[in-house]
Amino acid sequence: MTIDHAARAAEYLPTIEADDPSSSHAGTTPGSFSRAANIKSGRDGAYTYSSPDTPGMPAPSQQTAWDYMPDDWSLRPGFEDDYEQAVAWQPPAGFVPITQLESARRGLITPAMIRVAERENHLTAEQVRDEIAAGRMVIPANVQHLKYELDPMAIGRASRTKVNANLGASPVSSGMEAEIEKLRWSERWGADTVMDLSTGGDLDACRDAIIQNSTVPIGTVPVYSMIIDRKVEDLDREIILEALEHQARQGVDYFTIHAGVLQEHLSLIKERLIGIVSRGGSLLAKWMIHHGRQNPMFTIWEDICDVMRQYDVTFSIGDGLRPGGLADATDEAQLAELSTLGELTERAWKKGVQVMIEGPGHVPLDQIEFNMKLQRRLCHGAPFYVLGPLVTDIFPGYDHITSCIGATSAAWHGASMLCYVTPKEHLGLPKKDDVKQGCVAYRIAAHSADVALGIPGARDQDDELTRARAALNWEKHFELSFDPDTARAYHDEDLDVDTDFCAMCGHDWCSVRISREIVEFTSGKDEQYQWDKAKVSEALTPEQQEILKKRGILSPEEIHRLASKTRRQVGADDGKADCHSDVADAQSAQNIQTVELGVSAP
Repeated sequence: MTIDHAARAAEYLPTIEADDPSSSHAGTTPGSFSRAANIKSGRDGAYTYSSPDTPGMPAPSQQTAWDYMPDDWSLRPGFEDDYEQAVAWQPPAGFVPITQLESARRGLITPAMIRVAERENHLTAEQVRDEIAAGRMVIPANVQHLKYELDPMAIGRASRTKVNANLGASPVSSGMEAEIEKLRWSERWGADTVMDLSTGGDLDACRDAIIQNSTVPIGTVPVYSMIIDRKVEDLDREIILEALEHQARQGVDYFTIHAGVLQEHLSLIKERLIGIVSRGGSLLAKWMIHHGRQNPMFTIWEDICDVMRQYDVTFSIGDGLRPGGLADATDEAQLAELSTLGELTERAWKKGVQVMIEGPGHVPLDQIEFNMKLQRRLCHGAPFYVLGPLVTDIFPGYDHITSCIGATSAAWHGASMLCYVTPKEHLGLPKKDDVKQGCVAYRIAAHSADVALGIPGARDQDDELTRARAALNWEKHFELSFDPDTARAYHDEDLDVDTDFCAMCGHDWCSVRISREIVEFTSGKDEQYQWDKAKVSEALTPEQQEILKKRGILSPEEIHRLASKTRRQVGADDGKADCHSDVADAQSAQNIQTVELGVSAP
């Protein structure tokens, strides 16, 4: 009996409901396997871009920020069953919205919302407004920072996944100039926000410099500056509010406040392997033990909200009891705090303040979906901002890799922003190249999740690069890559000719070159990607060859110096370059490799 394998394959092709991440619907893959996106206002939009729920996962909350309106707003008669819209609510006389949340509740589209829609071209300004009104999206944009160079961006599951980079001077390392350089480097390598976690040096001056020089939102953990020149036990209401008001006036866009660590939670950590690993969480635990009273950040929460509202500072409610090792993940302490964070979210929304929630940490791969979807329920869809999570603990020096594996899963299952982890995590303060490695790893995680979630246009650059690769158009290949210099440098280590094969396979074994000869294959024949001749690029100098021998520890400067010789040759220094050649054809290029460059024929 002859088996019709094509027919059998057709039986197993999945039904695709989600948006196609390719704008041109390129290729043979039908699209994303995620849920169909449902971007609507109010509770109807609980599923925006999201993974299918594994059986047993917590369902989304049926409440949104519309359920937690300020006490002095009134619901117009007749809207009791349909109040999730601006016309349903009446603010007090003379009310002037300050925060993005308040503007969205009034049905207003702010300049920041318009800018976000320009950057998130799969969303309209109206959709951005409605997601903010529902509490599922935030725009961290302090009114003071908007006076400088801030370019507004959004964090939420309806938008693309964002990446945060941490920097900051410590008492034993770095300083203000080095942190400004790392800020620029973070922006260069794709950080969407930056947190200044300085604990040493002139914190005030460093924070001012970072804010005034940044185009991305800046976050801080204000308790760090509160205890400079004093003990944590000395903190009181006045010190806390004064410090918050000062940083808000400087222009900080979001604060990490560890208000969810409560007295009753402390007994839950005694069996942990590593206890409390959050600096803010441990400091406030010490305060509570010393005073025998409840966390002051929790008790004066409404006062904190009033300060933040005046400058539209967004909450990043801290997870002070996040797990510091796999053995402590998803324990009672962590989940009790998460429930508290849900209460704090409700209280902040009633004050008109934007909210996102911070999450773990160290979490085994099998537990990540549950963590993401429990937060979605307990915190009513407020954006989730997670550190990693790291999926194994035994690779110090490589934790940018162990964590970006977890970060990809977290974003696929609902996280809106990923806090990067660098190779120096757990070991020391990141240097410039560590910042690059962390940013690149997390851009990979964020982008991979966006493609999987079916965010329209997310796969467009991937498809463009695939076309260039299919055409063996090396310059286009490099131009479309995230890090063109490194890609070019690695190519040129083995093959100084841009021809119709690479050094991995050689000419006779190159599957892509062979595929171009097959009539049924069309992508690599796209006219805009074609190039007729191979090109000899300048040979590597002995110095450059030495650099490549130790590429595991390449500095950014060495990578760019290595790549620059080819960029000059093809005229790419001042813009995008078309692939061009000074060699007649592929056979000539192969001859050059074997004769002139002394490379053995494949």
